[in-house]
Amino acid sequence: MNQQSTTDSRGGALLDSRPPARVLFGKYELGRLLGRGASAKVYHARHLDTGNSVAIKVFPNPRRHPAGPSCSTSTYSFLREISALRRLRHPHIVRLHEVLASRSSVYLVIELAKGGELFSRLKDRGRLPDDLCRRIFRQLLSAVAYSHSRGVCHRDLKPENLLLDDAGDLMVSDFGFSALRSSPDDNLLHTQCGTPAYVAPEILQSRKGTEGYDGAKADIWSCGIILFVLNAGYLPFNDQNLMSLYRKIYRGHHRCPRWTPPDLRRLISRFLDPNPNTRITVDDILRDPWFARGFDAEQLATLMRPQIGDGGLGTKQHRGRSSGGGELNAFDLIASASGLDLSGLFVEVAMDREWFATAEPVDQLMGRVEEVAKEEGMVARREREKGSSAVVEGENGDFVVRVEVYRMAGGVMVVEAEVGGGAAEKGFWRDRLRPVLSGPSHPPA
Repeated sequence: MNQQSTTDSRGGALLDSRPPARVLFGKYELGRLLGRGASAKVYHARHLDTGNSVAIKVFPNPRRHPAGPSCSTSTYSFLREISALRRLRHPHIVRLHEVLASRSSVYLVIELAKGGELFSRLKDRGRLPDDLCRRIFRQLLSAVAYSHSRGVCHRDLKPENLLLDDAGDLMVSDFGFSALRSSPDDNLLHTQCGTPAYVAPEILQSRKGTEGYDGAKADIWSCGIILFVLNAGYLPFNDQNLMSLYRKIYRGHHRCPRWTPPDLRRLISRFLDPNPNTRITVDDILRDPWFARGFDAEQLATLMRPQIGDGGLGTKQHRGRSSGGGELNAFDLIASASGLDLSGLFVEVAMDREWFATAEPVDQLMGRVEEVAKEEGMVARREREKGSSAVVEGENGDFVVRVEVYRMAGGVMVVEAEVGGGAAEKGFWRDRLRPVLSGPSHPPA
């Protein structure tokens, strides 16, 4: 990089005292420090080829520093974050673009939220107006419900981990405390984690030997705390003495400010139910008068099952790939292969990926996906405008498989399948869906 220079009073050239920008792997120009946490530092960075801005979370590499409690915490934090974000693709959840590593550090390249933390907005302006409170909370619930359907529980939801983009829309971040389940029945957790003022009472009571807690229900409690803060501008449970704070949380007694509408008071009380078995559910929230105000059934369905755009770094398409209508060259195919994804060096991938080539057109392949899903009592939901991607979901909206089709030069179609981690999901793909998709094929270039 060229160093800028100035002149002193005698006309002599002086080198600029600013240090040259640091470039990572010839791809990203590292900028200012955005934040610092217990296990990572977050920097602003610029993608050199496109000029797009990203955020890069820097963790110490456990292969270089295998010992020490702080490194152990950091290791588990970024392993959980990689595992979670690989499963999630949602407009209100930060996108993980790629994972890079050096001898000393691991770098998570993620989507940049230009609006900063929701916490800073609340700190500067206090409570939000009712309409804005409802809009932000709807986006939060959409992201949380989607995460739960993909087997991810956040476990540290709070305004500091809720970011805003340049349009003021919400983006959930920091999945370092997240928990992943491999099947619908695998949902009881025992680890005490989270931020005290936002943590559910059943997490505080969990210890080894107890029957555990449901991470999804604990997230719903945290959503209730956030909803209270959005409306009131302060916490429902607060005390400088930690044990006194815990006692208040166990009781669940809170007092909404005088400006809180009656229907919102009732909704908050259903969130902050200390008994997880009677606490409000996502289905109940969608039917609540305050939450659904101004929305019809179709708008609510769209909110909870959003059409996911790609928005990657290289082009308007995620990972720089063209889908269906465009062409995928050999370089794109190699670059997209899961075997070259560095995150696999650090975490066991919860989902399986498979590639194969076929001569069938996109519409015919997607039609077969929809037909087989319907026969098995599932739902196939197309994504993207050209319908070159489809997600198959189970009866409860759980992720089963995503099928994406890319066209290579010469008219060959490459099918990428991302299969859920459970035995039922793998069986559906292996025994029912793959056999009807892998028709006349050609070896990939």
